[in-house]
Amino acid sequence: MAKKGKSVVKLPPHYTEEAFKRRHRLTIHLNDKELEAIELYCKKYKVKNKSGFVRESVLKTVMIKFLEDYPTLFEKQELDRLVVPVSVSE
Repeated sequence: MAKKGKSVVKLPPHYTEEAFKRRHRLTIHLNDKELEAIELYCKKYKVKNKSGFVRESVLKTVMIKFLEDYPTLFEKQELDRLVVPVSVSE
């Protein structure tokens, strides 16, 4: 029987660009309960790459906040007043 070799995954060209290389380190400190919660989550949902999981979670939060804070022509309170309530007709 022939040995099964590892399949080579070919990355898209933009993954090899310098701008996408991770050269900056960010260190965080967790207490025992926080670490236990992350480890429990990773075990339950079969997360193999904790670094990737944390990076993705942080960046997702940042991007959501950026989208919420995107400048608009009107203040949020003004926009909320412009919303017309929809009534269900019978």
